[in-house]
Amino acid sequence: MDYRIFPPEEMIDATITLPLSKSISNRALIINALTPNAKTLQSVAKCDDTDAMLGALNSCEENINIGAAGTAMRFLTAYFASTPGHNVVLDGTERMRQRPIKALVDALRDCGAKIEYTQNEGFPPLAIEGSNLAGGEVSLPASISSQYISAIIMVAPLMQNGLTITLEGVITSRPYILMTLSMMEYWGVKCTFEGNVIRVPHCQYSPIEFDIEADWSAASYWYEISALSAGCISLKELKNNSIQGDSLLMKYFEKLGVDSQFEDEELTLLPSPEQLSHIELDLSEQPDIAQTIAVTCCMLRIPFRLTGLATLKIKETDRLEALKNELAKLSFDLRIEQDSVLIWDGDQHPVFEIPRIDTYKDHRMAMAFAPAALYIPGLIINDIEVVSKSYPEYWEHLTEAGFVCTDASLPYQEISE
Repeated sequence: MDYRIFPPEEMIDATITLPLSKSISNRALIINALTPNAKTLQSVAKCDDTDAMLGALNSCEENINIGAAGTAMRFLTAYFASTPGHNVVLDGTERMRQRPIKALVDALRDCGAKIEYTQNEGFPPLAIEGSNLAGGEVSLPASISSQYISAIIMVAPLMQNGLTITLEGVITSRPYILMTLSMMEYWGVKCTFEGNVIRVPHCQYSPIEFDIEADWSAASYWYEISALSAGCISLKELKNNSIQGDSLLMKYFEKLGVDSQFEDEELTLLPSPEQLSHIELDLSEQPDIAQTIAVTCCMLRIPFRLTGLATLKIKETDRLEALKNELAKLSFDLRIEQDSVLIWDGDQHPVFEIPRIDTYKDHRMAMAFAPAALYIPGLIINDIEVVSKSYPEYWEHLTEAGFVCTDASLPYQEISE
């Protein structure tokens, strides 16, 4: 289904209960599954990615398809490889079969894992025979997705010799690695991370009770709405001192006219007169909010240069090309440099029709572009169901904030009257 979106008729004044963090949820599920006599997690994120993880962990089937859940593919590869008795074929969507996993498989094989490619070398599907891994020392490119690194770190305590990982080069998405290490420490495993070397001891996880906080990535779309509307938005269940790297939204959106005010676990977003005329950000540690920031800057006519985006090319889609293509429909001429830099110098071209935004099976494309309806009433978002990957309540929450989301197949005249 496609939605035609109209902005609120009045100034936005909304209170939103954000979904729980899927990044924290997926890590908690893996660590808990590796914990002897683990306590049941009381609540986890309710979305496609976490459902895929839960389904796989509870499955007795030999063939497991995790759909489009990239985190689940990487975490479960390490999990199944390191737990004896699990013999599975791990598969996903056609796009998942195009997303590389060789670096993780090679590192796990170096630790003694038994993993084979069933089709194309370096890509899923994977045939995995679970076993006790020896561990030892491995190296990984520091520029790869942090999910590869987190996947092997979480299973490393089970390895007979523990694990020392050397990350070669400049580390990307460091906050997600730190999140993983922090959560492992909650479960009683103390690791060290000095320079580019991570050391994980051989030991057992200890059963604990663990509460999952709300999702800062989901908060980004409300920061965007605040920046574009100058309304008042309260977001519930967020933590100020969060283990999520995307909490740096507070700092980044100060430059885009949004003031963040915390009281207990409720964050209020208010308009601020502070707004820069040009933005340069290194998002290598927060790549998931690149789409939100790019769309916000364009709508506010703030030229930008966003660097550190190399991992965006292997996400649900090539997010750099997707952003360039769809922002062109809104009149903005972006360019990509070195497959990792996204630039808008202020160049625009005429647009003569209401834009229809393609989402490329990518939840973040839909959610980042929908707020543009504040400036382009009647903007159409295609394939709105994609938000179920991380934020199923997104359209409901937009409606609660005063947006009107209607079936785009209806004649435009009927809606606007």
